[in-house]
Order: sequence, then C-alpha cells, then structure tokens
Amino acid sequence: MLSPESSEWPLSASQADDGALAQQLFALAYDELRRIARRELKRGGPCLTLSPTTLLHEVYLNLHQRDGLQFPDRPRFLAYAARAMRGLIIDYARSRQAQKRGSGFEITSLPTEVSEEAADCAQLEQLGDALSELEATDARLAQVVDLKYFSGFSFGDIAELWGTSERTVQRDWRKARLFLHLCLSARTA
Repeated sequence: MLSPESSEWPLSASQADDGALAQQLFALAYDELRRIARRELKRGGPCLTLSPTTLLHEVYLNLHQRDGLQFPDRPRFLAYAARAMRGLIIDYARSRQAQKRGSGFEITSLPTEVSEEAADCAQLEQLGDALSELEATDARLAQVVDLKYFSGFSFGDIAELWGTSERTVQRDWRKARLFLHLCLSARTA
C-alpha cells in the first residue's frame, strides 16, 4: 500500500491496466488536487459554474484515457493534473462563450450580469490562446507557468524538479510573464 509521503508514484503504461493502483494514486493526491481545482475555478471568475468535484472527475477520466503516461514522482503527477484542469477550464469557458454567441437554439432571457461573465470567459480564452502561443515558442517557459501558476509550486520546488537553480526558474518566470503580457496586450489592442 502506498502512503501519501511515498516519493515514488509508479504510474506507467505497464501499470495503467492495474485500475486499483491508479485509483489509489489519485486518491492519495485527491485533497491537493481538490485544492488546486478550487483555486483555479475561483480564479476563473463567476463564468465558471463547474464544481471542483466535477473538474476532478473529468481529470480522472482524462488520466485513464491516456496511454503510456509515466509519473515517477508526485510533482510530475500534480503538474499533469493541473495542466489537464487548465485545459478543461478553458474548454468549458470557450463552450460557454459559444453558447452566448448563439450556438444553441434555445431562446432565454439573460441576467444583467452576463456582460461581466462574458468578460471573464473571454479573458480565460485569451489566456489559453496566449499560453498555447507561449508553448509553441518556448515549451520550457510554458511549463514554468503551468507549474508555478496552475499547480502552485514554489520556485524552489520547480528548481529541484528540473535540477537547476532557483534563480534560473525565476528568470524563466519573468520571461514567461512578459511574453504573456505582450500577447494579451496585443489581443486587447
């Protein structure tokens, strides 16, 4: 039986068939994943009507649909899960935006708060596009954003994970933030 303090997270393609092991690993990280899900949904603003539990269940399904995943340690597992959450949140926001643009055939009366919600969803969509552009330009910088902003890792944790100095991670963080700021500024101009 694995313990929460276990440094090994041996979820690989050969063990993915062992549903009990995969469930156990997910259960061990559940509280931390739920905390990350709550934080990300709160950051998304009022346009996100997902619950943390729903988001976690979607991540769980995402995890089991992938073949050949390997998570040699807890930080990599959490980073993957946080990235999956980010993707699901952005997809959900895009879906809500599409519905507001008339993709559905249902006629409804809209509350007066819709303009605020639409702005938050639009910002999430723009952030997702900017992160995709950053990943295409420099995958390492995009990974710093995923680990720091979405997973909540400290600079020290990321440096330890990558085997580099904390100062290098801080420089990468500043570069990534500048790139995202320029992308988002260009989109709103």
